[in-house]
Amino acid sequence: MRLRTHGRPLSIGIAVVAAAMAIALPMRASAALSAATSTAAPESHQLPADLSRALDAYNRATIGSDIAALAAIVTDDYMLVNSDASVQSKDSYLADFAVPGFRLDPYVVEQPVYKVYGDTALTGGVFRLNWTQDGSRHDRRLRIVHFWVKRGDRWRISYTQLTRVPD
Repeated sequence: MRLRTHGRPLSIGIAVVAAAMAIALPMRASAALSAATSTAAPESHQLPADLSRALDAYNRATIGSDIAALAAIVTDDYMLVNSDASVQSKDSYLADFAVPGFRLDPYVVEQPVYKVYGDTALTGGVFRLNWTQDGSRHDRRLRIVHFWVKRGDRWRISYTQLTRVPD
């Protein structure tokens, strides 16, 4: 879904990506993680500490619209596939955070999914995205998945996909 703001499209994807990991991460509790994962190896029931820190940094940067921090967290070849099938690059994704009047509300991810495979990982779940744009309130229920890669000693998001969940 793309919204128009100041004559240019604004993707709710940034809101989703932003909020999607802006989970007030009680998901770290092993009970929540255990319930969210299957028995297939090499899944992890707990995120590695460095990935957990990267996820926390992403959450803070997203809710705070910290473009510089987000730029460091997503890869240069980052791709966001929005719930309307539109695609955004890193530059387009980051530009959306600078749109005046745009603000994401904190939210909680339900049905969390955390899978770690060596130096790659998937994080995601379902959440209700609420945001303000040009003084209007909006909301949408979405499923999100982030694909993380570990480059050197840093986890970064390389790909995000959003799917709208019918109400």
